[in-house]
Amino acid sequence: MKKIIILIPVYNDWESLNKLLSEINENIKSFSDINFECLIVNDASTIQSSDFKKPSNFLSIELLNMKENRGHARCNAFGIRYAFQNKEFDNLILMDGDGEDRPEEIKSLIEKIKENPSFSVVAKRVKRSEGPFFQFLYQLHKVITFIFTGKNVNFGNYSILTKSDVEKLHTKASLWSSYSGSVKKNLKSFEEINSIRGLRYFGPSQMSLFKLVVHSFSIIAVFKYQVFLRSTLMLIALAYLNSYLGTLAIFFQISIVIFNLIIFIVSQREQEKDLLNSHNNLASVKKITH
Repeated sequence: MKKIIILIPVYNDWESLNKLLSEINENIKSFSDINFECLIVNDASTIQSSDFKKPSNFLSIELLNMKENRGHARCNAFGIRYAFQNKEFDNLILMDGDGEDRPEEIKSLIEKIKENPSFSVVAKRVKRSEGPFFQFLYQLHKVITFIFTGKNVNFGNYSILTKSDVEKLHTKASLWSSYSGSVKKNLKSFEEINSIRGLRYFGPSQMSLFKLVVHSFSIIAVFKYQVFLRSTLMLIALAYLNSYLGTLAIFFQISIVIFNLIIFIVSQREQEKDLLNSHNNLASVKKITH
């Protein structure tokens, strides 16, 4: 029988996780031909996890407790490596644990990958639930990303991967910094479904403006060589236009140089050694089978 593993990072948000597992359970019950397991990566939470039972439609749940907090992206990177090295599965679903990745869309992901089992599927954001300021920043991020990389990265973590694509990704240094950037860079072909960003189940968003900016730069930094090449061409073009644009051309040139310095600094987050040794941060594994 086919097996799908659902990977969910969590940091303190146990109330949301319980609600999420319950809703996932309702949405997977129609897939009688698939066994579902769940990997929960506890990113060194400071709040002790509440006791939760295995939902009826899950074969098992494993709680992976980390020693030190490393952040959401690195929990995903570790989880992908752990699944590939320790579990048997056909597909791996990645989703956030706060409700913003809507459980009802799991059906769409699975149905889409059934149509073509050789291609992974990402959830393309077609509608978001955040306020206008956040949405403006998100659109600005997409525009800047496209200008400097030529890539349209319009999806986040929510996706379903084939095992062969998990194998391709699990050793890539960029995975330690950005999942969506790594997928866009390393997977030649993948499918998409339309996805609506949901609302958090409980509490305010943990994504601060600073974290949002770092997240944006982390995606762009995956394509740093394209960024440096395109920036060089822009600087040359602005040099020729300097007599027409004057101080405006100088302003743009300085901005591009500063932008490239930031991208270079952020790209240092891509640490292959840390990714390959991420298992050393695993403190314990708790299996929940009932």
